[in-house]
Amino acid sequence: MKKISSTVSKILLCGLCLAAVAFSAGTFMKVNASQPAAPIAGQPVDLTYAAEKALPTVVHILNTRNSKVQEVEVQSDPFSDFFNDPFGFFGNPNNGQGGKQKRQVRTPKQQGSGSGVIISADGYIVTNNHVVEGADELTVTLNDNKEYSARIIGADKTTDLALIKIDGSNLPAIAIANSDDLKVGEWVIAVGNPFNLTNTVTAGIVSAKARTLGANGVESFIQTDAAINRGNSGGALVNTRGELVGINAMLYSETGSYAGYGFAIPTAIMNKVVDDLKKYGTVQRAMIGIAGQDVKTYIDMQKQQDKEEPDLGTMEGVYVAEVTDGGAAAEAGIEKGDVITAVDGQKITKFGELTAVMANKRPGEKVTITYLHNKKKMTKTVTLKNEQGNTEIVKKADLDVLGANFRVVTDQQKQNLEISYGLEVIKVNNGRMKDAGVPKGFIIQKVNDEPIRSIEQLEDIVKSTSTSKEPVLWITGVYPTGKKGYFTVPLKD
Repeated sequence: MKKISSTVSKILLCGLCLAAVAFSAGTFMKVNASQPAAPIAGQPVDLTYAAEKALPTVVHILNTRNSKVQEVEVQSDPFSDFFNDPFGFFGNPNNGQGGKQKRQVRTPKQQGSGSGVIISADGYIVTNNHVVEGADELTVTLNDNKEYSARIIGADKTTDLALIKIDGSNLPAIAIANSDDLKVGEWVIAVGNPFNLTNTVTAGIVSAKARTLGANGVESFIQTDAAINRGNSGGALVNTRGELVGINAMLYSETGSYAGYGFAIPTAIMNKVVDDLKKYGTVQRAMIGIAGQDVKTYIDMQKQQDKEEPDLGTMEGVYVAEVTDGGAAAEAGIEKGDVITAVDGQKITKFGELTAVMANKRPGEKVTITYLHNKKKMTKTVTLKNEQGNTEIVKKADLDVLGANFRVVTDQQKQNLEISYGLEVIKVNNGRMKDAGVPKGFIIQKVNDEPIRSIEQLEDIVKSTSTSKEPVLWITGVYPTGKKGYFTVPLKD
């Protein structure tokens, strides 16, 4: 379970938030079921129906990271090889006079757990990215104690969501509601596996909506006082009809334990992320091209700096602190200091609402933005772009795009070249490597400043870089002669 742990001074709610993600909602079948009548105002709420519907759909997820041998650098001292070398001495570049030394250590097997929610009868499960990140094995246990191995379909750090799959049929899938329909004060239950206490239900109300905390790149959290603790991550936030309205993601605490507030990712965002991960393997984000913050937060910051209180013409909306060159906002004429007050006619009072409203958009789509410029109301229609500055669908590349074959360097190569890791290019075909001039025999040691010790590492970097704002590999390494070499390998034209 992620947590926000800080005093008031550490709360980064006033920080700038990267703006302008747009999501389009995926479509899910809702499970038709008889539903209890709406509770009468002022009467006790019976949550047994909601718990009965939700419990079978929430699973326990065990993340296993196997033991691995890793090479690490540690500060050495003149006596380290006599007294301080339990893992094996691998050389002291300063001949025992201090500096760095390399050691190989075996990391222990590690396990962590969280929760997930079955969203389709054929085994698709939504959880948090941080629940499955780094897993060598994923074991899913259903409410009836049946166990399955799971594979990751896709994961998204920006929203902290992941989609995994188990091979099953006729599984209990939760009905999915539109989180936009939630109201502050509405009763909800959180279902998950806190502290490995499986099948746990806690109750509370929706405390706030469209909350931003600065923990993820894209946020519009549902805040609830239903108890959420470690292990609840990826579990279900459910309304009184037993329908999913959010995926529990983090808690606010100064101690690490529940202290009154938890936060869930709304289904309005989840639906689009799941749909994109299924179709493209990565999330399609549309960017307005600004950085901003709540108007009230901006004004409060100016006061704290003993500056004159700015008159923006409103106390609500999103203050534009930065405008990205070449972005949609810049092309529409939006400038630093403007205030966004509506999108497609829907009122925007704070940054989290902007994120939520954009949840149905993709690159290439148009939105109408209403904003104040020097307190004068303006309306412009803009075309949303992806992070790379165009309107194309972004797909993750794989090693095939490089057009080369690789192998881990041998012990003999390490000794001859005085290196400790790397990948040798053993064949160069048509592809990005050939275009960049990378020759056969070149040994890759770093890509984008990250040491490369395995083909899997290289593949992961290619995938992540291909969808980034700058899809370029910066490669450093050595030739077979020992001479250092540097190459720039664009992944896209």
